[in-house]
Amino acid sequence: MKPIIGLTGGIGCGKTTVSDLLIKLGITVIDTDEISRAITDINGIAVSAIKRNFGSDYITAQGALDRTRMRELVFNDPAAKQQLEAILHPLIQQQVIADIQQTSHAPYTVISVPLLLETQHYVALTTRVLVVDCSEEQQIARVTTTRNITAEMVRKVMASQISRQIRLQYADDIIDNQHSYAATQAQVLALHQKYLNLWVAD
Repeated sequence: MKPIIGLTGGIGCGKTTVSDLLIKLGITVIDTDEISRAITDINGIAVSAIKRNFGSDYITAQGALDRTRMRELVFNDPAAKQQLEAILHPLIQQQVIADIQQTSHAPYTVISVPLLLETQHYVALTTRVLVVDCSEEQQIARVTTTRNITAEMVRKVMASQISRQIRLQYADDIIDNQHSYAATQAQVLALHQKYLNLWVAD
C-alpha cells in the first residue's frame, strides 16, 4: 500500500486550503468531513439511523441531517455526541478504506481527518501525521467570518478537540497557515517534494 499522510488541524486552521493545494499537485485527498456530509445528506446512508436514535426533529424536511440543531445538541450533551459518533464513524471508516484501495496511481495518499488524534481511528493507517496550524485567535476569526457559527460555538468545538500544543507534539510535519496564501502554498510545495524524495524511486 502507498504511504498515507494523516492531515489534521483544529477548526478553522486551513485543512481545506492545504488539501486543495495537494489535489492540484495530483495527490488524492480523502476528506472524512466530505464523507460525513454525504452520508448525512438527503438519502444518505446514515439518515435513517440518526432519525431512529434522535427523532425526526433532527432531520430536515428534505430528509437530511439538520446540522445546526445537531451541532447544538452534541456540544451540550456528551452522551448524544457519543451516540452520533457510534452511528457515523463506522460508516465513514468503511468509505475511507474503500477509497484508499482505489488510489494506487498517486505516490502517496492523504486522509484529512479533523479528529485524527482525538479518536485514533486512523492513526494506525498513517505513515506520517501532517498538522495544519494557526493561532487560536485566527481559528475563531476565520470560522465566524466564513461559516454560520458563533464565536461561542467555535470555542466549544475547540474545547472538544485536543489543544494546539498537544497536536503539534504529535506532528511529523507542520504547515504554518498563519500568514498569506502564497506562504502556505510554498510550504505545501516544499513538503510535497519532501514526500516525493522519501517515497518515489529515482
